[in-house]
Amino acid sequence: MNKTRILLADDHALVRHGLRLIIDAEPDLMVVAEAADGAEAVEAASPDQVDLAILDIAMPRMTGIQAAREISRRAPGIRILMLSMYDNEQYFFESLKAGASGYVLKSVADRDLLEACRAAIRGEPFLYPGAITALIRDYLQRARQGDRLPESILTPREEEIVKLIAEGNSAKEIAQTLVISVKTVDRHRANILQKLGMRDRLDLTRYAIRSGLVEP
Repeated sequence: MNKTRILLADDHALVRHGLRLIIDAEPDLMVVAEAADGAEAVEAASPDQVDLAILDIAMPRMTGIQAAREISRRAPGIRILMLSMYDNEQYFFESLKAGASGYVLKSVADRDLLEACRAAIRGEPFLYPGAITALIRDYLQRARQGDRLPESILTPREEEIVKLIAEGNSAKEIAQTLVISVKTVDRHRANILQKLGMRDRLDLTRYAIRSGLVEP
């Protein structure tokens, strides 16, 4: 039997270890790579070596949602599952938009994760009960109102800067992290505020939480 090769990304080593024990105990599943943040996950997601990426939503530097978006772009053949501590509709919808085929709550990962892995490989979605309720409610609401979920108006780099701002980093720290100048950070920040119609760091932090870029 060919084993499904899995990339496991979570910034907590203990969580990765626990999930790996669950996965590697199965005859058809095998963890072949681990990552401690979203950027590492993107680099490790080689289509020649990985069939399925399991990404924690809340990770430093690059979130699981940002990583999913980039992996979907670079390696569309890799299936993606999102892991989250939160039963959060915004995270759930952002995950789907980013290319994930499943959303698993960490609180029941020992029960749901294996089923979700196998569903993803079969090309089927895996949604926990609360997510299904949210999906139906959203569909009915949009059908009544004729609305669509808005696409993000920020670029991936702008989202990265919003996340770093919301995490409390100064312009100098952001510049060092992203290897750009402070002036470039300030210019991005001004553009972001203008695009979103916002005024300050507090507004950006609230936006980052609503968009799933940082944990509430």
